[in-house]
Amino acid sequence: MEICRTVEATRSTVAQLRERGDVGLVPTMGALHAGHMNLVAQAMAENASVVTSIFVNPTQFGDPKDLETYPRDDEADLAALRAAGVAAVFMPDVAEMYPEGDETIVETTQLANVFHGLVRPGHFRGVATVVSKLLNIVQPDRVYFGQKDYQQLAVIRRMVRDLRMAVDVRDVATARDADGVALSSRNKRLTSEHRAAAPVLNQALVEAEAALLDGAAVEAIVSMIKARVAGEPLAVLKAIDIVDAATFEPATGDFRGTLGMMISAQFGDVLLIDQREVTR
Repeated sequence: MEICRTVEATRSTVAQLRERGDVGLVPTMGALHAGHMNLVAQAMAENASVVTSIFVNPTQFGDPKDLETYPRDDEADLAALRAAGVAAVFMPDVAEMYPEGDETIVETTQLANVFHGLVRPGHFRGVATVVSKLLNIVQPDRVYFGQKDYQQLAVIRRMVRDLRMAVDVRDVATARDADGVALSSRNKRLTSEHRAAAPVLNQALVEAEAALLDGAAVEAIVSMIKARVAGEPLAVLKAIDIVDAATFEPATGDFRGTLGMMISAQFGDVLLIDQREVTR
């Protein structure tokens, strides 16, 4: 497995890999868990070679403390990727990704600034900028993201469409612990008490899905989720958004079609998000 620290080395390695066939890219910020490895497995199944990136992107963090405390474990990450058969890993430092004088940003001006974008101002601009850089550097045939970051996935799809990027954006189902908590690198920062409270997000979404399929109006579902999360004193609800999955417009009333439900809550100093897609 090649470990590339520079853009030049990455492009050279990918050029050699491309001789074998299609290349898949799995962007990560490290601290890998089973959810990341599911992305890798899907990429391995669909491409001749897989490249991953490990880069904790500073431009998507609004709180400097959040960036500083983000979990990192390069040694374990590289061991897991090597065992999975990944061909190359791009591990740049900040100066390699954002050289002095950089001033270009990428932003989906509407989609990044609604829904959960209001909870994390600037977050999706940072995501779009770094993902556009990674796609330009690696130029993969396919790129892989988890469904848990539901709005992020929509932002990336919109960016790829709008900028006419020649890459297929693939999504993989959210991986969960036995108690239903969506796997996230941030879970490592939860206290034991907050980790015990975290299942409330998935529980609220499971109950909401059942009610939707039973015919409940969207507004009733929002009230149900609020009440469910309010019943957990260690969870502070930040946002609930229910949208038309096809257009990302807010859903209302007796909506028919595929709905995307997004929820976020604060557990101590850790913000957790979850999602569920429902068709009725």
